[in-house]
Amino acid sequence: MIGCTKLLCGTATVSDVIKYSGEGNIPPQLLQFSDVNRPLVVWNMTNRCNLRCKHCYIEAEDRSYQNELSTEEARNFIYDLGQMKAPVLLFSGGEPLIRKDLFELGALAVEQGLRPVISSNGTLIDDEAARKIRDAGFQYVGISIDGGRKTHDEFRNLDGAFDMALRGVRACKDNGVKTGVRFTVNKYNQDDLPEVLDILEKENIPRFCMYHLVYAGRGAEMAAMDTTTREKRDILDYVGRKTLELHQKGIEVEILTTDNHADGIYLLNYIKKHDPQRAEEVINLLKMHGGCSAGTKFANVDPRGNVHPCQFWQDYTIGNIRDKPFSQIWTSDDELMVKLREKEKHVTGKCGACNYKSLCSGCRIRARAVYGDIWAEDPACYLTEAELSAEI
Repeated sequence: MIGCTKLLCGTATVSDVIKYSGEGNIPPQLLQFSDVNRPLVVWNMTNRCNLRCKHCYIEAEDRSYQNELSTEEARNFIYDLGQMKAPVLLFSGGEPLIRKDLFELGALAVEQGLRPVISSNGTLIDDEAARKIRDAGFQYVGISIDGGRKTHDEFRNLDGAFDMALRGVRACKDNGVKTGVRFTVNKYNQDDLPEVLDILEKENIPRFCMYHLVYAGRGAEMAAMDTTTREKRDILDYVGRKTLELHQKGIEVEILTTDNHADGIYLLNYIKKHDPQRAEEVINLLKMHGGCSAGTKFANVDPRGNVHPCQFWQDYTIGNIRDKPFSQIWTSDDELMVKLREKEKHVTGKCGACNYKSLCSGCRIRARAVYGDIWAEDPACYLTEAELSAEI
């Protein structure tokens, strides 16, 4: 993730990261800068979902799926993550609230010293569910909103989905559960971005994360729906202006982007021009962040226990937690995993020639989808040749 608020507004410093790294207990807001090779784990705990969203990367549907991890298998998985001291366990889906053992497993994660969080479409979260989320000890719920009412309902293939998602956000806030909005930007909802950020301010929502489109699952069919190079630059300009505006107004909200690490370089170039005395600090923070975290700071476990380098890499399996503990799988010498730990040595094309490749490395899934080569350049990079070749 690229912390727009942290980078543009100086709400995180290198000294903060060093201080907490030395203590061995990095707070959630600084995890993106951690160099500890214990990954944030996304567990797609079920493929089942009550919606059928157009950009779903696992093509979830509202039906029963066979061979998903049992509660007991999930408990053993969580015990192992606790022993490994993984910083975060993100319960995702499908829709995680469909699984009846969500709250039991969330409480176990807390007991094992993990930070449990939820990624949800929000439609199943009412006051009762929000209280259960709070009482289980979940520290955060990210709820997807894809635009204004009409746009969101169209993307989610359900009339009323927007109102239900917003109800979920309000229920979490009313019951003391930190919540935020997730927004996947694309050609058909980019004009809704100002409306969504207005909702953020109006509803006093403390966190907003804008996801770039990754061409996986049903998302693969949406490659043509991605924004253009010019649109990406305009979008980041707007997000940057809005981040500064909210900060200057004293509104405590964290703005982030994810799935396109060129955003960090773009923001660095803005800082070099408008706040040059902070440029070195931002460069060091981006070095600590290290670009794409697939296979390093980030891991995915699917509903059947298969381990993947990230949630978009469902067709490449490193191992299965039914056969071997996650902690052993993650530190294996799997050929792809070894290369992912040193991505900048293997990327080619525009990414290979980029002076900032150690801070970014592009998206390997998009590269494969467009060029058939995981090490090819990221087709969604919107930086100019001059920006790529500039001295760090």
